[in-house]
Amino acid sequence: MATKQSEYNESSIRVLKGLEPVKQRPGMYTRTENPLHIVQEVIDNASDEALGGFSKTILVTLNADGSISVEDDGRGIPVGLHPEENVPTVEIVFTRLHAGGKFDKGSGGAYAFSGGLHGVGVSVTNALSSRLEITVWRKEDNGNGVHQLAFADGEVIEPLSSRPAFREGKKSGTKVTVWPNPKYFDSPNIALGDLQRLLRSKAVLLPGVRVTLANAKTGDSQTWQYDQGLRGYLLESLAQTASGATLIPLFEGAQHATADTEGFAEGEGASWAVAWTEDGNVVRESYVNLIPTPAGGTHESGLREGLYGAVKSFVDMHSLLPKGVKLLPEDVFTRVSFVLSAKVLDPQFQGQIKEKLNSRDAVKLVASFTKPALELWLNDHVEYGRKLAELVIKQAQSRLRSAQKVEKRKSSGVAVLPGKLTDCESSDTARNEIFLVEGDSAGGSAKMGRDKEFQAILPLRGKVLNSWETERDRLFANNEIHDIAVAIGVDPHGRNDAIDLSGLRYGKICILSDADVDGSHIQVLLLTLFFRHFPQLVDRGHICVARPPLFRIDAPARGKRPAQKIYALDSGELTAIEDKLRKEGIKDGAWSIARFKGLGEMNAEQLWETTMNPDTRRLLPITLGAFDVPDSEARFHMLMGKGEAASRRAWIEEHGNEADADI
Repeated sequence: MATKQSEYNESSIRVLKGLEPVKQRPGMYTRTENPLHIVQEVIDNASDEALGGFSKTILVTLNADGSISVEDDGRGIPVGLHPEENVPTVEIVFTRLHAGGKFDKGSGGAYAFSGGLHGVGVSVTNALSSRLEITVWRKEDNGNGVHQLAFADGEVIEPLSSRPAFREGKKSGTKVTVWPNPKYFDSPNIALGDLQRLLRSKAVLLPGVRVTLANAKTGDSQTWQYDQGLRGYLLESLAQTASGATLIPLFEGAQHATADTEGFAEGEGASWAVAWTEDGNVVRESYVNLIPTPAGGTHESGLREGLYGAVKSFVDMHSLLPKGVKLLPEDVFTRVSFVLSAKVLDPQFQGQIKEKLNSRDAVKLVASFTKPALELWLNDHVEYGRKLAELVIKQAQSRLRSAQKVEKRKSSGVAVLPGKLTDCESSDTARNEIFLVEGDSAGGSAKMGRDKEFQAILPLRGKVLNSWETERDRLFANNEIHDIAVAIGVDPHGRNDAIDLSGLRYGKICILSDADVDGSHIQVLLLTLFFRHFPQLVDRGHICVARPPLFRIDAPARGKRPAQKIYALDSGELTAIEDKLRKEGIKDGAWSIARFKGLGEMNAEQLWETTMNPDTRRLLPITLGAFDVPDSEARFHMLMGKGEAASRRAWIEEHGNEADADI
């Protein structure tokens, strides 16, 4: 008989409202090591005012009571009643997850360029703070006003109050003071060095803007103001991390689209400073609309493509490449240091904390601006160009020697490779990839769409065996598992076995299946195989899941923008894309939507662009995450064990009420 606690009915489904989702799952919205990121959200808002030309100073104060204040001299957050919500607008900004001034990118929007459309910024800061105070100074028709309100744990405790700004004169701007709630963070203390680096980078990316960090506890303060911008910042960073390294050479530039530029919105573009060094550590920092992107993304891929294209063009023009040496993008990029600041009209990030840019257009945007600029620069500075060519050719030769050593070691006693395997040409294990593709038809598209230099294809027929309870010596009785093991060059093993990974043929083993329920099932079966019988490949980060799109949107030409094919990973992205098209002035029904029933419906070009091209694909590395090995094994056993149906049912009944409903 079921107890009351295990009942699962309509009342078991909990709908999290307001800021509750953030408090329940803070790790989904911010970094929880310390409160730096929730303070950064406030700093980013001040930076957006400066980016728009409305602010010249940003002041961050570490207060004696442990709170942090961020003040700017921008326009001040609007305080009047919101026309739709009938609530003070400043209150909505800090209490609604999907509210902000950055959604309208057209002429009516408050910000042409900002840090993204997640709309969860300072509302997350508010949710994870025990107290948050706001003071807004605004220049108004009936005289200047000062407006204040306060929150505790995300709830209003001091409603908006307003008074004339007699003492402040014509001051305008916003001041936000945050008391981070320590219960949400591993450590309540922000690393001072991280905060200093963040503020210094804001000053670099906002030439002429004065950024100050004041410490009320010690009385110290630091101010950054750069007029030179990226060049001085990169040289300073290289001097600190790569002391004594020779620069060959330092190249800087900036270019942004005009109203006449085809394919990009006015103002989109990039600024960059790039240097190559023969030795020492490299420095790499990238930003999108002033938001740091430590995990890189498509704007860095565009820089890599542009630099490679320009250097290769110079090398070919001057016939500098030795016979038998082929130049690859990584040869140009291995020794490069850079600071890259991209401006993207509608940036799409991976995850709520915006660590990685996913916007596919950013590859073409940055590459199309950097390649011609570097080509011109190299041909104007031929001596530097030859030094750079010498460096990248040396990198290519080193890579080839390394690959040859690996090839000799693997040449004896290699098993006969599966007949279905379409192998790649390169023998560079670190670079090579194999795609385990669901179905022969999709395998055909993948073969035609791949880069045959480093990408191999192994089509799989039907669903792979559930190998959770299969003994290791019985695995090869299954043809599909046999072919996978032989193709990757590693025998089945245990987590603590001493194994020889020198036979590994691919640095990335990518599961590629349809974006539907059956495809997810195949993913689970293959992940079970790798977790159970090839665990050291999982531990070393070799296993990935490719993420093909579910929808294609065909948008008509508009103004100077040509017709577009846009891909959406799921229905959520589809909705966001449709909203963007409406805001660009396209009427409902003017675009068409196609739903891919499977990978086989994609032609080779589509599969390459969306799922296989390293610069534009979405590849999910597989790790154990927060689980330790015993927890993971117990969970897998309950989910995949043949005799565990009762346990699975009990688990679903127990945890069904934890499902979040996004309504």
